[in-house]
Amino acid sequence: MPTEICPHCGIVFKKYLKYHPEQDVQQGNDLPLVTIITDDETKSRIHWLFYEARQSTLTFLGQVIIFVGLVIWSWALMSSSIASNAVGNSFLHLINLPFHEAGHVIFRPFGAFITSLGGTLGQIVMPSICMGVLLIKTRDPFGASVALWWVGENFLDIAPYINDARAGQLPLLGGNFGHSAPYGFHDWEYLLTEAGILSYDHILAKTAFVSGVVIMVLSLLWSGLLLVNWINPSSSPA
Repeated sequence: MPTEICPHCGIVFKKYLKYHPEQDVQQGNDLPLVTIITDDETKSRIHWLFYEARQSTLTFLGQVIIFVGLVIWSWALMSSSIASNAVGNSFLHLINLPFHEAGHVIFRPFGAFITSLGGTLGQIVMPSICMGVLLIKTRDPFGASVALWWVGENFLDIAPYINDARAGQLPLLGGNFGHSAPYGFHDWEYLLTEAGILSYDHILAKTAFVSGVVIMVLSLLWSGLLLVNWINPSSSPA
C-alpha cells in the first residue's frame, strides 16, 4: 500500500489527488504524481559538496596555495585581540567597507535603526550571496568554502566596531571618532544605546569574534576535506 504522507515534504497524497484529479486522467497511467526522494538520492545530491569534480592538477595546486594562505591568515587574525583591530588594519577591510556602506543605503527604507544595522548586514549578506552563487549556480564547493571563510572574517571585522561602542576611539569615515561624532554616526553606539544594552558592548564583540572564528574554522575544514578527497578519490562513497 502506498505511503499516504510523503516523509520528505509532508504532502498528503489523498488530499492532493482530491484537488488534482485531472492530472491523473491526463497521464493515463498509474505513475505517481509526487516523486519521493530516497535517502540514497539525497546522499548523491550532497555528494559533490565534499567530492569536487575532478579538476586539473594546476587548478588543484592553486587551491592548495589558497588554502595554505587562508590557514596562515586565519591564525594571524584569530590569534590577535579584538582591541588590536588586526582585521581592520588588513587590506580586506577595505574590500568589506564598500559593502558596509552599501548596506546603509539598501536598508534605509526600513527606518533609522535598521539603516544603522544595515552596514553590518551588508558585510554579512554579500559574502553569503557569493557563497550561495558558487554553491548552487556554479557548483564550486571549494569557492563556496572560501566565501564562507569571508563570512567568518567579516564577523571578526565587526567585533572591534562593536567593542568600541562606548569608548568611541576607532577612526570612522570622514576623519571622525565615535566620541566626538554626532549621535548616530557610530553604528554600534547608536544600536546598543537604542536597544538599551550599551554596557554589553564587550560581551557582544566577543560573541561576534568567536562566531567568526568558528565559521572560519569550519570553512577551512570544508576546503581541506575537498583537497584531501581530490588526492584520494577512492574514498568517495558510491
